[in-house]
Amino acid sequence: MRRLAQTALLALIGAGLLHTALFTDLYLRYVKEGLRPVLIASGVVLLLLATVNACLDLRGREPDEHHHQAHDHGHDHSHAPKVAWLLALPALSLLLYAPPALGAYTAAHSNGKPVATTPKERFPALPATSPLPLTLTGFTQRVQQDPTLAIKGRQVQLTGFVTPAGSGGGWYLTRIIFTCCAADSQTVKIRVYGTDAPPADTWLAVTGTWHPAGRLGTRTAEPALDVHDTHPMAQPVNAYTDDLPLTPS
Repeated sequence: MRRLAQTALLALIGAGLLHTALFTDLYLRYVKEGLRPVLIASGVVLLLLATVNACLDLRGREPDEHHHQAHDHGHDHSHAPKVAWLLALPALSLLLYAPPALGAYTAAHSNGKPVATTPKERFPALPATSPLPLTLTGFTQRVQQDPTLAIKGRQVQLTGFVTPAGSGGGWYLTRIIFTCCAADSQTVKIRVYGTDAPPADTWLAVTGTWHPAGRLGTRTAEPALDVHDTHPMAQPVNAYTDDLPLTPS
């Protein structure tokens, strides 16, 4: 590929990274928030490389000599296959069209995230708030590991997006969690009972109580909810964590 094309690709990718990381929250679809400075630095480096490449090209260009050499050989070896220009498409997508976020399709085809074991003494008393806001991981740990059975009969509020349960019907309230980036994402799911499945990928705040299945406080207990109420909500800023949701300002 000619130096001009290489320079253009470097500039496009660098500009796309800077646009995504500096002026939008779209980078959160691909990496954790803590990697934002790395994206910005990468964009700056690519733009600098493009600038240096362009300066070297202008300084070292010898059009007449190059023209004669091309005629002597009968063709110009400096051209790359046209298909190489397809490399520009991912760069342009960062500027013009952001790929869709991970959602129900990804969650339905991935294994659930194993929930870490919590020592018994680390389960603090639950506040009297009703409904009680919990993360999906926190709810699962209370259901399967809390020897005090404090979650029994408590009305809780969980947030996530809808993932259909497949051929058996029903649905899950789901969060996708990035350890570092989209490539290492894992899912945590809560089975929902008592209402028909909303459209896939719908973000909801769901209020309900634990659905009795298995023995509460042991691994046999199913992380599941009998729904009392649901409210559609905007996708939170921290969509790829299992934190209590932060809403866009």
